[in-house]
Amino acid sequence: MHGYDLRKRMREDFGLLSSLSFGSLYPALARLEASGAVREVASEHRNAGPPPTAKFTSAGSIAGERAAFRARLASRRAASPRSGAGTRGRRVYEITARGDELFHHLLETEEPKSEGGRGFALRWAFAGYLSPEGRLALLQRRRAQLLATREGSRRAVESPWRTLDRYQRSLVDHDKEATEHDLNWIERLIATEQAAQVSSPAPHLASGSTQAVDENPSAISNASVAHARPAFKRAVTERSNT
Repeated sequence: MHGYDLRKRMREDFGLLSSLSFGSLYPALARLEASGAVREVASEHRNAGPPPTAKFTSAGSIAGERAAFRARLASRRAASPRSGAGTRGRRVYEITARGDELFHHLLETEEPKSEGGRGFALRWAFAGYLSPEGRLALLQRRRAQLLATREGSRRAVESPWRTLDRYQRSLVDHDKEATEHDLNWIERLIATEQAAQVSSPAPHLASGSTQAVDENPSAISNASVAHARPAFKRAVTERSNT
């Protein structure tokens, strides 16, 4: 796919979980290409010729990367009249063996606490590519994080560092209810995974295999979106009421 179709596909598949802008997508593709995780494939609409000599380096910030991307895009547009390439000259990418390894590494690596629920939701959307043990470990890590969050909410209610008025108290109660909702969901998923392991003792493919897996990633991502939708609706309702 080229960048536009990739972004469209992500929005169709992940819905509420996807908020990817072109200003983030294209620099990310450039970094992946530079690291060998993806490569450009031949396209009938692109002119044959030597690869561009310009190198893309990370600017260290989103704003810097966007500026670098705009500069490179302007350079391509300036060169397109001379080369005869227009909008049909979009770069088409495919994942490499190195990219497949990186994909599974990111899925299996424990998420930083700063990513919170969004980081977990993104990994769970692709959990069909994990081994059963990997999926269970991912769920148990998220459960531990939610238990820690619930304990923090309990302490905030029982021993606040200052007196809370009813508005602040309502926010604490809301966070506690949301955490309990997520915990119940995670507990059900853990029970489902454990039951599946008991009923299906047959060996599974290794997580790094490029062959098809038993689970359907789209179904898992849809479950993540369905779980997120009630919380999203509550947030919209609360915002409209205020």
